Amino acid sequence: MAAKDRIGKAGDAARAAQRNQYVRRLVEDEELRSNLIAAYGAARSAYGRMSNGKPATRALFEDRKLQRELREAVDALRDASSSLREPPRRRRRRGGLGRSLLLIVIAGALAMALSEGLRSKVLDMLFGAEEEFDYSSTTTPSEPAPASVSAS
Repeated sequence: MAAKDRIGKAGDAARAAQRNQYVRRLVEDEELRSNLIAAYGAARSAYGRMSNGKPATRALFEDRKLQRELREAVDALRDASSSLREPPRRRRRRGGLGRSLLLIVIAGALAMALSEGLRSKVLDMLFGAEEEFDYSSTTTPSEPAPASVSAS
């Protein structure tokens, strides 16, 4: 009975997380996640620098790396909180007609490059059909130059 009770509690927790707007934003918004990860990394590094044995006040005022890491953590948390306050951005479909046209041009170029028959048809349409002719020379071949005799 205890296992069934735990499963029920886990299901309740999962449904509550799905209804929570902040959890949904965290799952859906990649920028928010990256800001929170950056803030966590900078804060963790700053904490490591603060707990190195020096008094905290001295470390805060003298340690430039610590100040930089704290500034990075604050900036990342500020960015995360502002993105939480803003309404979620709707993803715009990028490209649309432009992307489709680009794919058509690339597919056409590949088809022409790989198919000799298609390539010749397109060239015939653009520049007209090639006239086929047989070449016949009107000149006679000249006599070969006499080979020089070497004196031995």
